[in-house]
Amino acid sequence: MFPSFLPTTVEQLTEAASIAIAQKIELVEILSPVANQTITTAYVHQAQAGQGNRDTPFLLIHGFDSSLLEFRRLFPLLAAENEVWAVDILGFGFTDRVGGVEYSPNAIKTHLYYFWKTLINKPVVLVGASMGGAAALDFTLTYPEAVEKLVLIDSAGLVANSPLVKFMFSPLDTWLTNFLKSPKVRQNISRAAYKNKELASIDAQICAALHLDLPNWNTALIAFTKSGGYSAFRFKQLMEIQQETLILWGDSDKILGIKDAAGFKRAIPNSKLIWIEDSGHVPHLEQPQITAKHLLEFAR
Repeated sequence: MFPSFLPTTVEQLTEAASIAIAQKIELVEILSPVANQTITTAYVHQAQAGQGNRDTPFLLIHGFDSSLLEFRRLFPLLAAENEVWAVDILGFGFTDRVGGVEYSPNAIKTHLYYFWKTLINKPVVLVGASMGGAAALDFTLTYPEAVEKLVLIDSAGLVANSPLVKFMFSPLDTWLTNFLKSPKVRQNISRAAYKNKELASIDAQICAALHLDLPNWNTALIAFTKSGGYSAFRFKQLMEIQQETLILWGDSDKILGIKDAAGFKRAIPNSKLIWIEDSGHVPHLEQPQITAKHLLEFAR
């Protein structure tokens, strides 16, 4: 049985991992300084009986215009041995997009902190994929006490603001979000993310587009883009990260390329870079077993 708040297209999912994680999605009301009301926040959580107090849990953060469904293949592999959380960050996924909120990197990390404080409230192994990597870096620099270890998967954060910002005015902003919503455009993006193009399946398309049917998807996306999104972190900022950091990078990433992997390795003092072979931009989807193996070894 799927949660009633998910769009009805969830019934079209066919992959067992997709169905399983969608059925696990829960909602929690998070009160934080970013809004004068609680924000209904979507997440999944799994821990073995008695396991939650023993492990350092994983907290997984998805990428741009995505949701926690992108961890559908990685989540169960980690949860077999460790406590795991995945959350839809402010303005994205199945988390409510309420009015009067500044959808910006600063608001995202504030909301994420209050989610962490409300439900977890102990140091985590923070895992960020793509734009989620930039969010994880920002969170770690601001709330270092919440992060025991850091993992970046094909992370954003070394490249300047999106060039789309200059086009985010009416009516072009609406046209651009409608363009991004196009099934053909999303399929092309999906295919570009994988090295093995066969993985850009119908099920993958549904997972990537399910949140588009929620209220105010386009207005929140426009507001986030107009905020400038995540700027490039300065070398000096990254040198301040004291947490042990694992950098995982697909060796055939066509979205961000492969150059930034070494850049993060040089900048973050206590870091290790591991290349994921035969993978594009999303090794947690394309090579979930090897990605999970590295994460579990790193957590131990």
